[in-house]
Amino acid sequence: MRRSLRATAVPIPELQAEEVEAFLRAHPGFLTERPDIYRVLLPPRRVHGESLADHMAAMLAAERNRVRAVEAEVHSALEAGRAGAGLTVRVRLAVLALMRASDVMEAVTHEIPALLGVETCTLASEPASGPGALPAGVLRLPRGAVARLVGHGRDAVVRSAPTDLDLLHAEAAPLVVRDALARVPLPIGPPTLIAVGARDPAALPSRQTVAVLAFLGRAVAAALSR
Repeated sequence: MRRSLRATAVPIPELQAEEVEAFLRAHPGFLTERPDIYRVLLPPRRVHGESLADHMAAMLAAERNRVRAVEAEVHSALEAGRAGAGLTVRVRLAVLALMRASDVMEAVTHEIPALLGVETCTLASEPASGPGALPAGVLRLPRGAVARLVGHGRDAVVRSAPTDLDLLHAEAAPLVVRDALARVPLPIGPPTLIAVGARDPAALPSRQTVAVLAFLGRAVAAALSR
């Protein structure tokens, strides 16, 4: 006959006030090292001398620090949202340029950088193993480079510390401090990507931009397949 074993919750013994007081007296730096605790303590009244006044001041300082941290996080999110929205508008203009372009490579390398506010824009491709030749001017990548650079399962990536600059940006490599890479999903042809390089990091915000950059890569693929 089997017995079912059930986990039994062990009750936590309630500490007595004297025990808490003794612990704090033995560890005078305990609250200083854990300022978040001040948020859940009730402030003392400022009628019992400077030591209790300092205690209340510490509680107020901890709460103010928390509020400042929250405000900074909200401000950062708003700034990232505005930057992402600006890039979205610029990518839309770039897609329109691709739609009307008779020479896709000319649009990619000359029109799109100006529209995106970046230094350079290039197409790069791995060696072809079948039909689907790409136009002249496409940079050559070693096999497996697209998956390695963009990332497995990703369509686009923004890199604040870019690598392989000479491979992706050619003569403009010394100017690039941040870049964005997006897959160009050609229906026929080798793995291909579009590389956008910026001198100003603000031109390629790292948040809320991957989807719009992936859309740019798909637009380039559509233009090349016309």
